[in-house]
Amino acid sequence: MKLVEVIKGQETSDEVYETLLEFCRKVGKSPVRCRDTHGFIVNRLLIPYLLESIRMFERGDASKEDIDTAMKLGTGHPMGPFELCDFIGLDTLKFVVDGWHQRFPEDARFEPSKSMDNLVKDGKMGRKSGEGYHSYFA
Repeated sequence: MKLVEVIKGQETSDEVYETLLEFCRKVGKSPVRCRDTHGFIVNRLLIPYLLESIRMFERGDASKEDIDTAMKLGTGHPMGPFELCDFIGLDTLKFVVDGWHQRFPEDARFEPSKSMDNLVKDGKMGRKSGEGYHSYFA
């Protein structure tokens, strides 16, 4: 992965921070700057996107397959949101969602998903277990 999210802690000097950014560039990475916030950049945007995709499916707005296809063909994403959930691991995703929901209970973006909770309870963790939102058994 080319991206490195670089976060400056309260006690990190400007010199150390700039040195780290330059080091990332020297090893062929693309550093981006971000405040020390929950999820930094990628996960703070990604988790609500994945959860909204799941909510669309749970409401019956569209099938998992159609949502995955729409996002791949409509936005150029290499994986649809359900494929990505399964790739990340539903147990990992649930852990993050539960933590953020506990920290921000009033924020509907981090509301846990019943279908994901049930899949994890049933041992269906995604690709690593062979089944999640999709089945990976041949």
